[in-house]
Amino acid sequence: MQYSKEELILISIEKSKTALNDASFSFNNDRLYNAQNRIYYAIFYIVTALSYKYEKTTSKHKNLLHWFNKKFIHEDKVFEPHFFTFYKKAYENRHKSDYEFTWKPDKDEISSDIKNADIFIKSVEIYIKNA
Repeated sequence: MQYSKEELILISIEKSKTALNDASFSFNNDRLYNAQNRIYYAIFYIVTALSYKYEKTTSKHKNLLHWFNKKFIHEDKVFEPHFFTFYKKAYENRHKSDYEFTWKPDKDEISSDIKNADIFIKSVEIYIKNA
């Protein structure tokens, strides 16, 4: 089935919100590794929606991260630099959570990250709808 650009954007936004809800659910049930994973994917999906808007899709996580930084932080200055810093940190923490078996997530940090992810997602969604 072929999807339009608008449909792909809406699907990605929905996936982002679902992933953030999953992060909160996992956090509230002391599943911190899963919460860390879902925080990152909530951000990844909303940036994927942004990439559909600009027809700049990629299957590589780092490419999407660097595209976001270049276009929306440095070139167009749409978002404050701390958006990229948070996105990069979420990427790194997800990687640690999934692959570094001695790494332990910090509950206070994850609580803060869920709040920051919510702000990130809402801000990007508003931008997508108004761009």
